[in-house]
Amino acid sequence: MAVASGRVQLVTIRQRSLTLARWRVLWIALGFAFIALLALVRIAYLGMSDSGLRGTSLEEALLPPRGEITDRNGVPLARAFPAYALWFNPEALGADGAPLVRDPDVVAAKLKAIFPDLDEKAVAAQFAAGKQGYIRRRVLPEEANRVQEIGELALEMPMENDRHYPQGSMAAHVLGYVAADGNGRVGMEQVLNEHLSDPATRGRPIALSIDSRVQGALEDELRRGMKLVQAQGGAGIVLDVNTGEVLALASLPEFDPNKIDARGEKLMFNRVTNQVYELGSTFKPLSVAAAIDAGVVRNLGRRWDATPVKVGRFSIKDSHDLGSTLNVVETLIHSSNTVTARVADELGPERMRRYMIDMGMNERPYIELPAKGFPIWPGENWPRLRSMTVGYGHGIAVTPLHLASAYAAMVNGGIWRPATLKKLAPGEAPKGRRVFKASTSSRMRQLLRAISIYGTGRNANAPGYRVGGKTGSAEKPGGTAGYRKTALVSTFAAAFPMDRPRYVVIAMLDEPRGTVASSYQRTAAWNAAPIVGRLVPRIGPLIGVRPDDTRDVDISDIKPLIPEANK
Repeated sequence: MAVASGRVQLVTIRQRSLTLARWRVLWIALGFAFIALLALVRIAYLGMSDSGLRGTSLEEALLPPRGEITDRNGVPLARAFPAYALWFNPEALGADGAPLVRDPDVVAAKLKAIFPDLDEKAVAAQFAAGKQGYIRRRVLPEEANRVQEIGELALEMPMENDRHYPQGSMAAHVLGYVAADGNGRVGMEQVLNEHLSDPATRGRPIALSIDSRVQGALEDELRRGMKLVQAQGGAGIVLDVNTGEVLALASLPEFDPNKIDARGEKLMFNRVTNQVYELGSTFKPLSVAAAIDAGVVRNLGRRWDATPVKVGRFSIKDSHDLGSTLNVVETLIHSSNTVTARVADELGPERMRRYMIDMGMNERPYIELPAKGFPIWPGENWPRLRSMTVGYGHGIAVTPLHLASAYAAMVNGGIWRPATLKKLAPGEAPKGRRVFKASTSSRMRQLLRAISIYGTGRNANAPGYRVGGKTGSAEKPGGTAGYRKTALVSTFAAAFPMDRPRYVVIAMLDEPRGTVASSYQRTAAWNAAPIVGRLVPRIGPLIGVRPDDTRDVDISDIKPLIPEANK
């Protein structure tokens, strides 16, 4: 009996040991399960809150970043890259504890030492108020290390996908920027926002028509031109005359899309597409082209009265005496208001209006950018005087892009096409609409070339590039007399090479001053034209136009009409 009792006791002990072991395993398993549950809850919390991945769900974090924008040659203009952000989390030490170990002013001062442009008072106030939020959106690795050395747990540095513009401020008005909410603003970032953000397409880069080499040269020459004559601003565009593709578009001063601040917000207005101007004498070739096309001007040698024009109580006159009569070639070379007004008068208001409509002057410019200025359009019924003033670029205000598209139609054989910032594949150019006969376009190429050789466009005559174009210097509206005589908009509208035009170039300066660099002149011949003269040799070889002194437009049939050519 004693042996049996011992065996029963031993079995009981073993069962208790097994039961205890099982309970221990169960409690350990429950502990691990509880920890896993906490981890899952934390992951879900991080995905739906501003902690960890700020404003980014776990699913979003696994998706490709915002799509890349490149120039026509694949050079990156806007791309996403992982970067640290600096976030203040006042609950890092617990909801009931103080958000910071040190005094808010001390921590703010330490951050100021790392980030010199930091608003120390505003950050200290944020700390004192315990208000969570970003302190900085882009933190370099070495800066992140210095922040860690401060030793404040409330200063968190989550890794995020940041938008970066590797070319800096170049093409800022074309690109725009990405706001804190992750959406594009202002430029093509806004236009292409859906495509760049769509998970199905965001991994594919989008190529613009912009050529970064041409864009950089345009901005550089515009900036130089502005400084030489102390202009308030500048605008420029390089446009393919056969496709409407924009190779460069610049509005100065520019903003930096990598750092949007109060100053940058003030500079976002695009002078090329959104601001309308009376572009003055650059309209004269368009008016002459319309008159030639309509048969009003058949003989370029015809002498026109060049004395002041009286229309009611208004008088149209030239800036200086050009003689009693001029032919059409001399009119463009010397930029006569009076003869251009008389040519427009013979063309008549209705036909002048029709040509302007055909060139898109009555509606917003055609381009993908969201900000497009509406022209100051004279309306339906033009009186005689309005037609005459429009003929030499007054009484109608348009954007420089309007002018570029019109000049492209005037020199490319007569076809107007909308401008585009999207790179077009061969054969994708829009059909466009005919504005001028091919013969009219051919004649205008001769006349524009003559202006650059013998007239006001001489300073744009880059050797070997056969530049043709027209100056325009218009007084800005305002003042007691309707115009401010001391404030000009100076423009040079050009195309090259004129024997077979491929590109239109527009350079415009807002309120240039007479300086030593411009021989104390404020007109476009002395400030805008030289910009084109320097730009064309820089960009020509890059876009397939090499200098050639053996080629040119044949102007032999109009040379006898140009006194300067026969001296």
